[in-house]
Amino acid sequence: MWETVIGLEVHVELSTKSKIFCSCSTAFGGEPNTQCCPVCMGMPGTLPVFNKQVLEYAAKAAIALHCEISRTTVFDRKNYFYPDLPKAYQISQLYSPIGRNGYMEIEVDGETKRIGIHEMHMEEDAGKLIHSEFDNETYPDYNRCGVPLIEIVSEPDFRSAKEVVAYLEKLKSMCEYLGISDCKMQEGSMRADVNLSVRKKGDTAFGVRTETKNVNSFRAIEHAIEFETARQIDILESGGTVKQETRHWNEDRRTGVAMRSKENAQDYRYFPDPDLPPVVLSEEYIEQLTSSLPELSEVRRARFTQEYALSDYAAGRLTASKALADLFENTVKLCNEPKETANWLIECLPKALDDAGVAFEDADISFETFAEFIGAIRSKTINKNVGMKVLAAMVKEGSSFDLKGYIEKNGMAMIDDTDMIRAAVKKVLAENQKSVEEYRAGKTKVLGFLIGQVMRSLGGKANPASVNAVMAEELNG
Repeated sequence: MWETVIGLEVHVELSTKSKIFCSCSTAFGGEPNTQCCPVCMGMPGTLPVFNKQVLEYAAKAAIALHCEISRTTVFDRKNYFYPDLPKAYQISQLYSPIGRNGYMEIEVDGETKRIGIHEMHMEEDAGKLIHSEFDNETYPDYNRCGVPLIEIVSEPDFRSAKEVVAYLEKLKSMCEYLGISDCKMQEGSMRADVNLSVRKKGDTAFGVRTETKNVNSFRAIEHAIEFETARQIDILESGGTVKQETRHWNEDRRTGVAMRSKENAQDYRYFPDPDLPPVVLSEEYIEQLTSSLPELSEVRRARFTQEYALSDYAAGRLTASKALADLFENTVKLCNEPKETANWLIECLPKALDDAGVAFEDADISFETFAEFIGAIRSKTINKNVGMKVLAAMVKEGSSFDLKGYIEKNGMAMIDDTDMIRAAVKKVLAENQKSVEEYRAGKTKVLGFLIGQVMRSLGGKANPASVNAVMAEELNG
């Protein structure tokens, strides 16, 4: 009955060492107000100087998004007053952004959909406000003022939260492959404003939209979309009217609240920045950037299926993250075990990371050590059960992890002594006569229980194939 219509404004912080219009550091986590200067704070009499690398990174993103590149791009002043924007205007782009009319193709439930890119522009970030937990005070931190951003504005082509997440995941992957941003959402390097409205299915006119600001995790974005969709439908079905407004999402409480009425472009009184001349891009410059683009995820995915004989699913999972794809490829160069490596990276590594509470981008895993680990699995130095424990230790200790020493110190080497395994099997069978009788009566499901008891008695270190073989001999002999 109802259809959700969504457009996104995604802000991506660019990984330049200095800010967009001054030489202050962009490093994350500095002490408040230690990485700012009169220029990025907009003090009277100061002049901005454009960072050339920002242009290069932005142009690469626009090219990768199939945008029409503006040969002359202009900076504008967007006028508004917030406590985290000390000069009361933001240097952004409206009339001549660097890119227009692009697209990105996403895959959802086996179907490909093209999402239009309305425009992509460069701008400076604002600061942030720190709200005290102990008193009713708010403190501004201007370190982030002037950090370079690209804002990617989509067309209202999304119809579900699943499509939005697929788009954001692919956009994150694209920026990582291009090397223009680390896209660490927990640090605000990538965040999205969600513009959402609902309408009756079959209608062509858009409903009244709301904008949920600065949502910075895929899970939170999904929750915010579900909440706002239900809220608007409830209002309309009860005879009310949706207000055009800017909203804040609280992920801890899983609820959204109104912040202010939504501004339109004219409210910002845009005009060309008088201190920054137009930037002219030559055909030669654009061709040079286009030819220098790295292998992106779609191309790498196709190559992985051909070069390493991986399934399309496995190749897709591995190439979604450049760092994961690099870890896979560098590991395989050393161990020559593509399928075993892919299985451990896709099926087992995520659990080890979750258990350790470590994000993959923060895990310091050496591909040399990972190749040695795969070799230990393939040579049957350790079994899979022990391998999970070793992998957990590898994630915890990082690149300093000594695989061989850890296995020796903890007595984890695989037990493949047939006499030792047979003794353990006989002991388990003697202690579980009822299960033996059930098995011999045709209830073969108890076999898993018996094998599990043997593995437990041998500390999980036995060769599973040997245990199965000996168990079959004893039960059927």
